[in-house]
Amino acid sequence: MTAFLSGVEYTTSYWEMLIQIAASAVIGFLIGWDRYSKSKPAGIKTYMYVCASCCLITLVSIHSVTHFAETSDNIMMDPMRLAAQIVSGLGFLGAGVILKDGFSVTGLTSAAMIFFVGGVGIGIAAGFYILTVTAVIATIILARVGNFIEDKMDENEKSS
Repeated sequence: MTAFLSGVEYTTSYWEMLIQIAASAVIGFLIGWDRYSKSKPAGIKTYMYVCASCCLITLVSIHSVTHFAETSDNIMMDPMRLAAQIVSGLGFLGAGVILKDGFSVTGLTSAAMIFFVGGVGIGIAAGFYILTVTAVIATIILARVGNFIEDKMDENEKSS
């Protein structure tokens, strides 16, 4: 399929789109596995579905422009309009995992990660592979560093 993004012709084969969907599902699955292993509210399937669905919606959005533009000269479409709507839906999903009990709030990281895997799906679908994988690797590394720092700070508070 061919799409025009920023005036540049972008060609994606069906095989590449299948790989994009599979890659999104695998990355979402791995991020969800991390959250599940920490007994967080959203787990393996949630992250996998969010990431793969965001990729699918973005692919449909990008490639429907060319598909439907071929049928008529009068059709004008924004290839990223559906992707923009994903953000609203992700906000709704994220709000569902945030829990407040008195002064304690939990689920913020899970909500942020749901938003993030949506971005991963969009990034893969739009063809920004290196950028997306770099973001995933950077966030995994920094999340581990953050966990280490938080654990050390908690130990220091308990020993004081």
